[in-house]
Amino acid sequence: MPKTKKFADLVATAKRDPERRARIEAYTRAMEAAIELGDLRVQRGVTQQELASRLAVSQANVSRIEREEDVYLSTLRNYVAALGGELEVVARFPEGETVKIA
Repeated sequence: MPKTKKFADLVATAKRDPERRARIEAYTRAMEAAIELGDLRVQRGVTQQELASRLAVSQANVSRIEREEDVYLSTLRNYVAALGGELEVVARFPEGETVKIA
C-alpha cells in the first residue's frame, strides 16, 4: 500500500528544490499572464464581443482564450494585434543576456 504524504510536506519539499521551485514559479507567472489577458482587453476598452468580431471568432472562443492556461503563440499574437498592439517574445538568460525571438 502506497504511503501518503501531507500536502504541507510536499510544498516544503518543493520549496527546497531549486529546479522544482523554478518550474513552479514559471508556471505561476504563466498563470498570472493568462489571468491578465482578460484584464488587458478590459483596460483597452474592448468587450469580448468586439474582440471576437475583430478576430472573426465567436465570443465564446474569446472567453476560452482568456481562460486557457496554455495559449498558442500565434493565438496570443492575433489577440494582441486585435487590441491594437504588437506582441514581443523575449528570452532572458541567467547571465543577463536578453534575446528577442521573432
